[in-house]
Amino acid sequence: MKNVAFDEGQANLDWIGLTDALIAGHSLPRADMGDMFLYRTPDTGLVRGAVIDGLGYLVKVATIFPENAQHSLPTINGSVLLFADETGVPEATVDFHLVTKWKTAGDSLLGARLLARPDSRDITIIGAGTQGSNLHEAYSALFPDARFTIWNRSPEKAVAFAKSHANTRAEADLETAVKTADIVTSATMSTEPLIKGAWFQAGQHIDLIGAYRADMREVDDRAITRARIFVDSRDTTIDHIGELKDPISRGVISSDQVVADFYDLGTGSFCRQNVDEITLFKNGGGAHLDLMTSRYILSQWR
Repeated sequence: MKNVAFDEGQANLDWIGLTDALIAGHSLPRADMGDMFLYRTPDTGLVRGAVIDGLGYLVKVATIFPENAQHSLPTINGSVLLFADETGVPEATVDFHLVTKWKTAGDSLLGARLLARPDSRDITIIGAGTQGSNLHEAYSALFPDARFTIWNRSPEKAVAFAKSHANTRAEADLETAVKTADIVTSATMSTEPLIKGAWFQAGQHIDLIGAYRADMREVDDRAITRARIFVDSRDTTIDHIGELKDPISRGVISSDQVVADFYDLGTGSFCRQNVDEITLFKNGGGAHLDLMTSRYILSQWR
């Protein structure tokens, strides 16, 4: 069984290549997935599995401890195991942080590749953590002339982020950071909406990553009603993540208002209709995406 470490595994990866691999993965038969969540406030344990004909099986185990950041430890840890498609034999372990980095940012990048205006230049990142750095790297590959704005609850962390990332400035006012962007990408662990739909501007693309539980939201109801809504997978978002589950349960929107997911790529429905509409993409990050990403990583490593 192979062991793919972070640095070796990352050496031959390419962000646009990953989005191509995700598109190819969604042309295969629909994934069968299963999740198990374990909660101990404020921590979360997660076991995810997926199987796709042609790609095999994956099991991913993760722990999410938000308070680890106070001790300079990763907030997310875990393991990833790949099994061969035809035999089910354990085939490879792939570094958990490598898979998480490329899967999460690559998922959002594919959404932006399909939905954001091609002339987008001003990108606001909300959240100056590790995921914010990954998003800066990923979006820079798709929009090489981009100018970045970073906002964080702790302004000093936003300033430090700006100093360590090219073409980036810190903004202390969240409303200004949202209003001045062509693309807004948010990766926070907020349980209360912090982004207001009243701030949205015509033609923007909104990329939401942070909310991964039923009790978490990053945007308010007006944001959900002002935008055309897209997701990576209906199966892992609508009934599971507060960003959609909450407003649907209260009748603010219906599940039918989710226009498309990545399995609809062949229908032509996963697209922007015009330059003025506001598109909103919810990154749910299901295990099927871990499997597609891990296969891409293993292929490039080999």
